Amino acid sequence: MTEDEKRGGRVVPTGRLSRLSRFGRLAGGIAGGVVAEGARRLASGQRPRLNDLLLTPGNAARLADQLSHLRGAAMKLGQMISMDAGDILPPEFTQILARLRDQAHHMTARQLDEVLTAEWGVQWRARLSGFQGTPIAAASIGQVHRGRLPDGREIAIKIQYPGIARSIDADVDNVATLLRVTGLLPRELDLGPLLIEAKHQLHEEANYLREAWMMERYGELVGKDRAYLVPLPIPTLTTERILAMDYVEGTPIEAVAFAPQETRDAVAQALAQLVLRELFEWGVMQTDPNFANYRWQETTGRLVLLDFGAAREVPSVTAGGYHRLLMAALDGNRDEVRTAAVDAGFLGSAAASKHRRVIDEMIDVILAELGKPGPFDFGDRAFLGLLREQAAILAGDRTTWHLPPTDTLFVQRKISGTALLAARLKAHVDINRMIASYRDRGPAAMTDFSPKQ
Repeated sequence: MTEDEKRGGRVVPTGRLSRLSRFGRLAGGIAGGVVAEGARRLASGQRPRLNDLLLTPGNAARLADQLSHLRGAAMKLGQMISMDAGDILPPEFTQILARLRDQAHHMTARQLDEVLTAEWGVQWRARLSGFQGTPIAAASIGQVHRGRLPDGREIAIKIQYPGIARSIDADVDNVATLLRVTGLLPRELDLGPLLIEAKHQLHEEANYLREAWMMERYGELVGKDRAYLVPLPIPTLTTERILAMDYVEGTPIEAVAFAPQETRDAVAQALAQLVLRELFEWGVMQTDPNFANYRWQETTGRLVLLDFGAAREVPSVTAGGYHRLLMAALDGNRDEVRTAAVDAGFLGSAAASKHRRVIDEMIDVILAELGKPGPFDFGDRAFLGLLREQAAILAGDRTTWHLPPTDTLFVQRKISGTALLAARLKAHVDINRMIASYRDRGPAAMTDFSPKQ
């Protein structure tokens, strides 16, 4: 083991063939795990289903380890699976995949120097009066280091892993193929539109010049609202593969779970209010709710917002669909909720027709929870067991599987991730009152949020 590996560094596979071979080994490992688990269960007199063999802790560990090594689009898609399906997949599976949300291996010192030299030149250290070689964070597309400008200003420097941008298209296709060959997705499901949008989104996230622009614009939208803090980028040090910005002190958002109830409630309320403003006021949303993208300043009571690569416009038709859905839920109108869900593309018409009883039962569970008096208790997840059982019935009928519009998927990812974080905080939030404040305010016009040429 090298010194880099002892410190958690691993070489990022950059070549097309080296990344492809990783996917091949992953598929083989999962297949081997299925055979071994199947033999074990048969020997004990069980007749296991294929999905039971695929969704095992062993296969989850294989998936998490290989995707964290690959990083880039492969790891990003793994993060999405772990967050978006966290309440449906087996708990053992999602607990292991959750590693993808929390950490990644950082690149070796040699690769780090190569990236900095390519972007800033051989004398790149002369641009700074200090640079911390060990990253303070490592994620799917890049890692973050602390630095200091000659004038003493403390900064954060996000440095992209080598080869990530050019591997995006192949990684997305390889993950889709992996899901197909392992049987986790039916062949009848048309992933084409989603794959195209995923590639587009990831290419945007890999362009740090675009993210710097987004960070500035988002800061303008937040304005003087004291509930939030957005760092400022440093244009003179920012390139397509390096994003320099103000270093902002803050506590990891998960640590707020140990704070007093009042603090936890305030943080969750700020998170929920942000989603509503993005959806119904700004027409733009930062769609990556990874916990690492938020920090908390106890001294100021502000929520620090980070990572704007996934910021995207929300079409008015998408926001309008959510407005109708939420207002129907607020009114406790089951039929209107179902109709609004189908009209928005959130629910497939085939599933709504064939499994109406199950869907109505799920809606009733949700409406009953929302209809309870007082603030919504995000920490009470008892009702999710019933929803998981009902969702399994829908998931078992692959003939009615349905992919919502991509804009809806991205918005729902932010909503689901925010709810997951509020649950981690065991927060109490008067979400009904917050939603009701938008009853007579339809979605605003979409903000022009595209970088100027």
